[in-house]
Amino acid sequence: MIKHLLSMDQLSAGDITKILDTADSLRQVTHRPIKKLPTLRGRTVCNLFYEASTRTRISFELAAKRLSADVINFSADSKSSVSKGESFKDTAWTLEAMGVDAIVVRHGSSGAPYQLSKWVKASVLNAGDGQHEHPTQALLDIFSIRERFKDLEGLRVLIVGDIVHSRVARSNVKGLVTMGADVTLIGPPTLIPAQAPSWGVKVSGDLDSVIADADVCYLLRVQRERQSEQLLPSLREYAAMWGLDARRMAKMRPDALVMHPGPMNRGVEIAADVSESPRSIILNQVANGLAVRMSLLYLMLGGRDEEEEAA
Repeated sequence: MIKHLLSMDQLSAGDITKILDTADSLRQVTHRPIKKLPTLRGRTVCNLFYEASTRTRISFELAAKRLSADVINFSADSKSSVSKGESFKDTAWTLEAMGVDAIVVRHGSSGAPYQLSKWVKASVLNAGDGQHEHPTQALLDIFSIRERFKDLEGLRVLIVGDIVHSRVARSNVKGLVTMGADVTLIGPPTLIPAQAPSWGVKVSGDLDSVIADADVCYLLRVQRERQSEQLLPSLREYAAMWGLDARRMAKMRPDALVMHPGPMNRGVEIAADVSESPRSIILNQVANGLAVRMSLLYLMLGGRDEEEEAA
């Protein structure tokens, strides 16, 4: 298994399958009276978050604790040394001196996890870096899709919204294309990167023309903070042209799924009744994030020693 998870580019279809199969096995732990395994006893995992997060940070923290690891949570806020001017590199060296075994990092700068991996001996897991990638989100999304569709080969997946600023979209495209899915990116032309066709995907500006054939409709959060850049029409216009409401959902195939990485802007990219409909698997995505992150920590930390002994 790889030492660091920095990008979906590192993973082959076989690697992704191994991670998801392991997650499927580890998920059974959550149904036990005592929800713990001793696999990572004596290991230390640090959640190093320079950006706000709820789902990802809590999911990684719980995943590490379920595997009996010690957990350190570091947030770059007014209570940390970052507010006093401590650099990213000095923080990394501090964690290295403390002997942590893995660092889960979220950072506003693209490439920060890669740089961190050069400074420390610990395993580094990318929990989102700038507009670059969010590989564990892609893995939990693929895991969630695989629960309903056993074979992703030829599966028709729509990713709708602000592609240009979305690290989730980039990681999902890489993972889904690697697994053989047929991916179409949809949104306002100003929010789809010019190089997107080179990613092995199709591009469209018309959601209504493709939604009837989709197996999965994956909606991205409309980033309201981008409104000042005038890259979007009004939120009302966006909802009318690219939002998923009950009318559009009625055109979808009977077994088609609705997905969203959260947090949601109900009434903009997704209507409230759609987010709570039977075909929505948004809460499944959250639950599956725990199993997938347990799998990664197990394979990268617990499984590493076993492989070394076998060699």
